[in-house]
Amino acid sequence: MKTPTDEQLLVDHLSGRPDAFELLVRRHSPELYRFVLRFTNNSVAADDVLQETFLQVHMSAATFDAGRRLKPWLFSVAANKARDWLRKRSRRGELPLDAQIDGDGDGGTVTFSALLASDAPEDPGDLQADEKRKLVRSVVEQLPAALREVLVLAYYHKLPYKQIAEILHAPVGTIKSRLHTAVGSFGKAYRDVLQAAELDGGENE
Repeated sequence: MKTPTDEQLLVDHLSGRPDAFELLVRRHSPELYRFVLRFTNNSVAADDVLQETFLQVHMSAATFDAGRRLKPWLFSVAANKARDWLRKRSRRGELPLDAQIDGDGDGGTVTFSALLASDAPEDPGDLQADEKRKLVRSVVEQLPAALREVLVLAYYHKLPYKQIAEILHAPVGTIKSRLHTAVGSFGKAYRDVLQAAELDGGENE
């Protein structure tokens, strides 16, 4: 039996098929949760945002253009909900992922991709790798929301420019420029953190 597409499941849902929307939720929840978690860096918020995302999708399903792909729309709704959460909390070139970033802690250079790759699961007993993952996450978290979201979509979810543009409602050229800015901002922040750590280490010796 052929697996139904996302778009067909949405049509089935609107036609009254009782399990169609549940299948959509199960299919996309893991990836959307990871996206929202990396965006908010808060597991409780990620759960809430995910629920709000699917609630919004459920309520707005009839307005979706069935001729489009559903996945970018899901990410777009999730991104908007995550931005809403961040706003509430505050009141309370080419894909440059291989760009060189000076200073990897050993006096050499490291690429942006290599740094973000360190945020992948490894040996839980590797304390040095765990510290690097925490450092990378903290630097990404401190970036402005517009830069953070494009990094998460481009690197962690490996979405092409066109889909990112659909999700963020911006021209492809703007996405490329924003991603270039994001990588540069990440590199500067990362170097600053390393330099601060070196100074602290020197003072404590």
